[in-house]
Amino acid sequence: MIKALLFDVFGTVVDWRQSVINQFNQFKFKTQIKGDWEKVTDLWRQNYQPSMEDVRSGKRPWVNLDTLHKESLVKIIDEMQIQGVKEDDLDQMTLYWHNLDQWSDVEDGLNKLRSNFTISTLSNGGTKLLTNLSHINNIKWDNIFSAENFKCYKPDPKTYLGASDILGHKPNEVLMVAAHNQDLQAAKSCGLMTAFVSRPKEYGENQDFDLKADENIDISATDFIDLSNKIV
Repeated sequence: MIKALLFDVFGTVVDWRQSVINQFNQFKFKTQIKGDWEKVTDLWRQNYQPSMEDVRSGKRPWVNLDTLHKESLVKIIDEMQIQGVKEDDLDQMTLYWHNLDQWSDVEDGLNKLRSNFTISTLSNGGTKLLTNLSHINNIKWDNIFSAENFKCYKPDPKTYLGASDILGHKPNEVLMVAAHNQDLQAAKSCGLMTAFVSRPKEYGENQDFDLKADENIDISATDFIDLSNKIV
């Protein structure tokens, strides 16, 4: 029996891509600094997984996602030869990830799920980042679990098993909810139940992956409302 839900956040709960693009457009309007900011956004996200690899492999001591995000952004802006971006600008841009809008179905879906289950985040984002996103979107999580809690990034088993242990549940009593099959496969290998939520435009109009759940995923839903209807 499912007793608790863990939610991936970037892409699953919040629309990171359009939110970051919107903030870059505001920066462009304010500063008149020219650049292909939509491309910067996409490259920034493409650097997300690679930026964590040295930490995952042990080649680098633990650093949180804000540090990795800023390092990736500096590299991208340099490679794209965008001129005029100051250090303070880079710091503010890094905080764009603290200010992302939720998908339209999240509020109603979580309200229904919260009345029946413990709901918590399980994200590679830092605790401050996740707290800020919760406040901005008025999401009332029962717990905020971050990679910072375990000093390792998903898909390390310590994240899934650590969150389950803190909740006081067996892994098969916990449902991992995500829009990404890789995340769900890692959770499943740790014994958690899994639910795929479709976000077909997370990466834009031409997204061609994570459009549907892998065959062995336990539950597939079109959005959070559909998920709540299937498990409540």
